[in-house]
Amino acid sequence: MKETLIEFKNVSFSYDNEEQTPSQAVKDITFSVRKGEFIAILGHNGSGKSTVAKLTNAILLPEKGEVLINGMNTKDESLTFDIRRTVGMVFQNPDNQIVATIVEDDVAFGPENLGVEPAEIRHRVDEALKTVGMYEYREKEPYKLSGGQKQRVAIAGILAMQTECIVLDESTAMLDPRGRREVMNTIRTLNREKGITVLYITHFMDEAVEADRVLAMNDGEIMLDGTPHEVFAQSEKIRAAGLDVPQAAELSQMLIEDGLNLGRVALTVDECISDLLAILEVSR
Repeated sequence: MKETLIEFKNVSFSYDNEEQTPSQAVKDITFSVRKGEFIAILGHNGSGKSTVAKLTNAILLPEKGEVLINGMNTKDESLTFDIRRTVGMVFQNPDNQIVATIVEDDVAFGPENLGVEPAEIRHRVDEALKTVGMYEYREKEPYKLSGGQKQRVAIAGILAMQTECIVLDESTAMLDPRGRREVMNTIRTLNREKGITVLYITHFMDEAVEADRVLAMNDGEIMLDGTPHEVFAQSEKIRAAGLDVPQAAELSQMLIEDGLNLGRVALTVDECISDLLAILEVSR
């Protein structure tokens, strides 16, 4: 079994609202992330998923419980630098992360702050931009890029810091379908070919089905934790939490309820077609 990279132990966190009364965003949650996993965290607005993202690299600190990153406690301020070198964050709006006027300078920003030697920075920047498919844009101005391209540059900036894990906090929420596909393709490549751990916060069901594991949150708690097939098979719980299920899963569930023995709840159109063709072959 792979080593544990991120561990939440009975973690709670509250925000102060306008009335200065605590509003508990995360309630006594416990889960772990193994190295190399691709985990999607689902939840409606206010479910606590973005709070979890910020707790992973010490942007927020738990008021109760512990968050451990490679065994490092996020509450230990002397370890904050090492924790953020281990877990990198990509936020919803790429414009908020771009700090330079040229793409390659922006990607170099993180390694420069880490004190990396110039020759090594050059190597890291080139490799990171090639990995996300943005090398040909290295001398372009970021403001001329599309939303999806900007987000890929933001991801390259994290890669250049050589983090073990990337946490993406609704990083496709502001993108059009093409931009979303660009970012998702990049994430899949990083996880499957580079072995980078991915924690992906999203409210798009079709993105979540591509993960190894799905955590569904509701009211600050983890409601479901399992493979995409295990989680989306529990459609009533998903809908009760204010979430949708993938359209293919909805169709598949309806066919199963009507007596068709599909054997599983399909998550994609291709899976649905495959399952139906298998039944047709058997019935011939």
